[in-house]
Amino acid sequence: MQFNTGGSAMPGALSLTPITVFAAGGDGDKETTAPLRLDELSLYSAPQQKSRCVGPEAGQLEESVATLRKSIKPYTDWCQGTYSKIQPKVQRAVRFGNDTYAYFKDPPKDFYPRAGVIGFTGILGLFLARGSRIKRLIYPAGLVAISTSLYYPERAAAIAKSTGDSVYDRAVQGYAALEKMLKSGSKPEQEKSNSGFDYLQ
Repeated sequence: MQFNTGGSAMPGALSLTPITVFAAGGDGDKETTAPLRLDELSLYSAPQQKSRCVGPEAGQLEESVATLRKSIKPYTDWCQGTYSKIQPKVQRAVRFGNDTYAYFKDPPKDFYPRAGVIGFTGILGLFLARGSRIKRLIYPAGLVAISTSLYYPERAAAIAKSTGDSVYDRAVQGYAALEKMLKSGSKPEQEKSNSGFDYLQ
């Protein structure tokens, strides 16, 4: 079939006309096969593999290290707990040491004479406290406290006030505990007397 493109016909009209094309047929003896599904194609489906992950076997050195770690673990836990408890105290001690060093590095005026007088009163208290152990505790501490309060009255008053408040609080707590013990001790006696009275009735 031939088309005549010459003349007054429009050349663009040919591109819009539908054309049917037939493929050349082969021998009619071949059997047609059924179409394949996607999951039947080897490209889209992988064969199921039964695999398991097997780690390398532990050697004698690794086993000994593991047993050593298990045996040491309670001690390391105890050390970590102890360190977490001690760490704030150590930090406070280091801070106090740094503050003390800074204070002694640049002391205020007349610090060393006052410290000498306070130390001398402590030694005098030890000298006067010959004879009993109670005097050895009371006399030096009392003389040092008196001489320190003479040189630093504001700090001595603040320390005395805080100490007095804490002693008062402890005394009130002790009195409350003693009163509670006495009340709990008197209740069983009252119950015994009441039960005996009920028995007589």
